[in-house]
Amino acid sequence: MSHGTAEERQREIVRLARATGSVDVTALAADLGVAKETVRRDLRALEDHGLVRRTHGGAYPVESAGFETTLAFRATSHVPEKRRVATAAAELLGDAETVFVDEGFTPQLIAEALPRDRPLTVVTASLPVAGALAGTGTVSVLLLGGRVRSGTLATVDHWTTKMLSGFVIDLAFIGANGISREHGLTTPDPAVGEVKAQAVRVARRVVLAGVHTKFGAVSFCRFAEVGALEAIVTSTLLPAAEAHRYSLLGPQVIRV
Repeated sequence: MSHGTAEERQREIVRLARATGSVDVTALAADLGVAKETVRRDLRALEDHGLVRRTHGGAYPVESAGFETTLAFRATSHVPEKRRVATAAAELLGDAETVFVDEGFTPQLIAEALPRDRPLTVVTASLPVAGALAGTGTVSVLLLGGRVRSGTLATVDHWTTKMLSGFVIDLAFIGANGISREHGLTTPDPAVGEVKAQAVRVARRVVLAGVHTKFGAVSFCRFAEVGALEAIVTSTLLPAAEAHRYSLLGPQVIRV
């Protein structure tokens, strides 16, 4: 199918990227009936507008105020990388006795990797995290109350942040939709941003865990600066030079 204007083509590219999780230059050129160079130009324009991130040979969608992937989708993308990152993040526990675990798939994997052989209190807004840990017997789980968001199955709004504000937490494991040196840690939804910001405020130590695709991405709501983090755990798919630039802002950057 040939799409007349660049605007129509670009809208279709964003739609495809969001529907499938990524797009490929060669396939797009064939689908849209245009030259690969035209597709590359479209992707550059979309990247400038913060809608996609380009990769070698294609692009993937950036989460924004208007688009967020579901937990179900996240559970199928970059899974081996997420598991490595989560395992390495859990190893930063140290002598922490109270732990906040954020919503999202990577934090869920961190929760599953936490030790079961010593007393631990986990505070979370995530129903899947609470469910996974409540059955263990050794972990005491505090589930933050509030409105449950359907896509992520996590609680938000003033009840959630009010309950969270009453705690002092040794270590918070935080996730983000985007992290950039310029704009810090961001997430699409203001209600989610409030919960994350509150977790960062009440924690003595904050660790961000995330796969390489989060870096350089900027979403709608900023909830913390890079300097608020003790450590960033990601994978070796984030280039060493880029990791170093983040470490200059304060956190230790661990690539696994």
